[in-house]
Amino acid sequence: MSRVANNPISLPAGVEVALGAKISVKGPLGSLTQAMSDDVNVALNAGVLTFAPAAESIQSNAMAGTLRALVNNMVTGVSKGFEKKLLLVGVGYRAQAQGDALNLTLGFSHPVVHKMPAGIKVETPTQTEILIKGVDRQVVGQVAADVRSYRPPEPYKGKGVRYSDEVVIKKETKKK
Repeated sequence: MSRVANNPISLPAGVEVALGAKISVKGPLGSLTQAMSDDVNVALNAGVLTFAPAAESIQSNAMAGTLRALVNNMVTGVSKGFEKKLLLVGVGYRAQAQGDALNLTLGFSHPVVHKMPAGIKVETPTQTEILIKGVDRQVVGQVAADVRSYRPPEPYKGKGVRYSDEVVIKKETKKK
């Protein structure tokens, strides 16, 4: 059996789970749904979710661990939320949040405007910091990756958009 699926999920206060054809998780920050798999048996007993493979197959075992990880991220998202922090490194690189759009000046001849999807909030505490927040971990990570892809960090000066915990290894310039 998957070792990930062996760990039960204890639900924090204020989080409700509804089982059926889909798993619905509702909490103080919002609600999320996930399609159920026929290969996994899910049980809710006294605020604890348990996952077990429905059959003795590799597919069932893998899906039990996958579904458990997805539901755990849903529970964390609706109770605490997720956030990604991006940093802009470079002279003249700046960001500004305006409603559901992020205006970026990244050294191009034109400003870059990134529209945020539904459920994602963006903040700019300073001109060189971007905070992306939301309840869905996958969407928050994808938006952060999309913003980073406009100008990824380059290896010679380290200029570009990077994650706050990212380490950019700089190359030595060519010698004559």
